[in-house]
Amino acid sequence: MSDEPGPATTNIPDDVETPDELDPESHDSAVEEAAKRTPRGIPLRVDGGDAAELLAQSVDGASFQVEAGSLTGLIGPNGAGKSTTFNCITGVHTPTAGQVQFNGENITGLEPHEVANRGLVRTFQIARELEEMTVLENMMLAPKHQRGESVVRSVTPGLRRDVVSQEEELREEVWEMLEFFELDHIAEVEAGTLSGGQRKLLEMARALMTDPEMVLLDEPLAGVNPTLEEKLLERIHELREDGYTFLFVEHDMDIIMEHCEHIIVMHQGKVLAEGGADDIRNNEAVVEAYLGEDVS
Repeated sequence: MSDEPGPATTNIPDDVETPDELDPESHDSAVEEAAKRTPRGIPLRVDGGDAAELLAQSVDGASFQVEAGSLTGLIGPNGAGKSTTFNCITGVHTPTAGQVQFNGENITGLEPHEVANRGLVRTFQIARELEEMTVLENMMLAPKHQRGESVVRSVTPGLRRDVVSQEEELREEVWEMLEFFELDHIAEVEAGTLSGGQRKLLEMARALMTDPEMVLLDEPLAGVNPTLEEKLLERIHELREDGYTFLFVEHDMDIIMEHCEHIIVMHQGKVLAEGGADDIRNNEAVVEAYLGEDVS
């Protein structure tokens, strides 16, 4: 397969405006202003193909793309296929049809660590830190390609210096990341004793230590108190302005509407609609899919 990305393909209903058609004054928040400053590309494409059964028909021909530097929301009623889509993108499940492309490469069916090594990482709804290790130790394990992972390098005198040097550099980067997420004061605390919100911050920090291009956020605010929720959202926006790309699954509709400049709605395994917050609020098919739930 060619390394060059092909033309963009999406399943967007005719009655839904695309981002190019949106009124620029209709959503002029800080989110939009940041979006205008960010160069665009299409790092992630998910092509469900023709009636593709990605996994037990829970995702059926879902096709969409995510722009570089964007904070894109992925929403839908329970059972819409959001988690299955994340699992197929990140290699947890292998699609039986369709294709996932990242930076022009077909990554369909790769193992999760292979997907992560290409710069596409995921946070989980339930944080997965190593509970008996400290916050600092959890962070030190995250970076890829550590020289200390080689037994030969670790015990050979001449090569050992390289291991020590890299570890010192990594430790500095870890402390910077802990300070960014305001976790430095609990660096020596065992991760298993952290609150739910602190665990979410730690998981985000660990994900970023792998030096990703794109992060899939799987309900990062679930179980987080309002203070830490605000802190986490602030960090996401700061990282986005630094060039990171995010695909954000969240049940809280208000959060998605307020913070995402582009929103993808899934229903019964298909992409039902795409667009800005105003488009989604006013889309009759979306309102019907949520069975009268408030999407404002």
